[in-house]
Amino acid sequence: MGKVRIALLSDTHGAVDPRVQEVVAGCDLAVHGGDIGRASILAELQPRLGRVLAVFGNNDVARKWPEEDRQLLVHLPEWIEQGLPGGKLVVIHGHQLPARDRHRLLRARFPDVRAIVYGHSHRLVEDLHRLPWVLNPGAAGRARTHGGPSCMVLVATPGDWHVETYRFPLSLLKRRLRYTHLHEKPQSHIGQAAQVAAPAGRTRDR
Repeated sequence: MGKVRIALLSDTHGAVDPRVQEVVAGCDLAVHGGDIGRASILAELQPRLGRVLAVFGNNDVARKWPEEDRQLLVHLPEWIEQGLPGGKLVVIHGHQLPARDRHRLLRARFPDVRAIVYGHSHRLVEDLHRLPWVLNPGAAGRARTHGGPSCMVLVATPGDWHVETYRFPLSLLKRRLRYTHLHEKPQSHIGQAAQVAAPAGRTRDR
C-alpha cells in the first residue's frame, strides 16, 4: 500500500466525540492510545479498512469498566508496534513513565521506530525535533480535553510522513448547527514542521 492514513486518538474514558469519529471514518485504520473506558468505544470507530488497534491505559481496569466488557481487558497489550509505508509506529499509553522525562525515555525504549504515539496527559503534543517523533493526540472524549476534543491523522508513504492535527470546539451543539448552516467539514491544521520527511526542530503543545 503506497499511502496510508492512520487516525490517532486516546483517552476517551467511555465517550468518543462524534467529530473525532468523522475523522476516523476518513482514515484507513485507527489506533487508540488507552484509557478507552468501555468495549463499545472501539466498535464506534469505523476506519475504512475496519481495523482498530488499541493498548490499555491506567484506567482500563476491571473495576472501572462495565462488567460485561471486562473480557476485552485481557486482550489489550501494553504497547503495539505497527509497520507502515516508510517506517514503524509504536503506540503506548505512557503512564508507565514519569511525565518530566517521558519523551526521552520513550525514544530510548523505541529507538528504531519512526513515530511513537502516547496518551495519558490529555494534552495535544507534536514533538518533531528528532526521530522518532513523539505524538500525543490529546483527549478524544469529554474528560479533561484542555480546550476541546482532539485527535491526529498520520499520513504515511514510503518517502514521507506528515501529521494533521484536529482540535474541535467544546460546544458540540453549536458546531453541529454551524455544519448544518454552512455544510462545512472539520478543518485540519497541518503543522508545517510535520510536512517534511526530516524532523523539523520544534515541539508544539496545544
